Amino acid sequence: MKDKRLKYKGLRMRRYLNVYKECIKVAFASASTYRLNFILNCTIMLLGDIIFPLITVLIYGSGAGFEGWSVYEVLLIQSIFTMSTAIADMTFHGVMWVTMDMVRNGNMEMVLILPIDTMFILMARTFSFEGIGLFIGGLTVFVVAIINVSVPSILMWIQFIAYFIIGVLVMMGIALVMAAISFKWVGNSRIPEIFSNIRNFGKYPQSIFPKAIVVITSIIIPVAMIAFYPAAALLGRGNSSMFIMIIPCFLFLLFGIYLYRHMVRLYQGVGG
Repeated sequence: MKDKRLKYKGLRMRRYLNVYKECIKVAFASASTYRLNFILNCTIMLLGDIIFPLITVLIYGSGAGFEGWSVYEVLLIQSIFTMSTAIADMTFHGVMWVTMDMVRNGNMEMVLILPIDTMFILMARTFSFEGIGLFIGGLTVFVVAIINVSVPSILMWIQFIAYFIIGVLVMMGIALVMAAISFKWVGNSRIPEIFSNIRNFGKYPQSIFPKAIVVITSIIIPVAMIAFYPAAALLGRGNSSMFIMIIPCFLFLLFGIYLYRHMVRLYQGVGG
């Protein structure tokens, strides 16, 4: 019986991987077909997010800045944030928009009858290559910043990679919470704006905020893990409390998954 369960899980995993591969192929075919649209979207996304690091350079160039942080240290945080955002945009951020659209138009039933997890298939369908330009831009700023700070050790790099992955998972939790809310708050484009403003706290050194804000951004909605904690690990500013911050990150992701699936179960038709 145990062997049968393991075999079934293995077959299910392969089926999910095959579905995801097909969705990536469709996204690639779409990008190849509409090349000009793809290039323009990549460029607009890059320009929209690259302005922020330029503003940081201008602030430090004028003699101002964040106390205790050099311009390259701040740029390191912001470049990590940009790369995380790019990965999220390519993989799962579209789940909120597609969920909202399907609930509003009454197309969600067509997904619910499929023999596959609703959350998974909607994320897979929204895979997009348009975030590649944004990721390359963030990576460029990251390389420039890391060259101008102290050389990280191997342990620092390992911690950075771990925190970076966890930060992306936090963004997945945010995307799922937004998508879950859209089941009831149908057609309101202000949902991503609200969460975007909260997420933007992760672009800055947490030491510049009051303790109440740090508690919110580290425990309640742990956006600090998106960029600040990975950067702190590379800069050697990490401490034991950073490992504890991993717990609320996973709890937030689990909450997002639970809330989304709960709202799917409650779904009753057009308009939520």
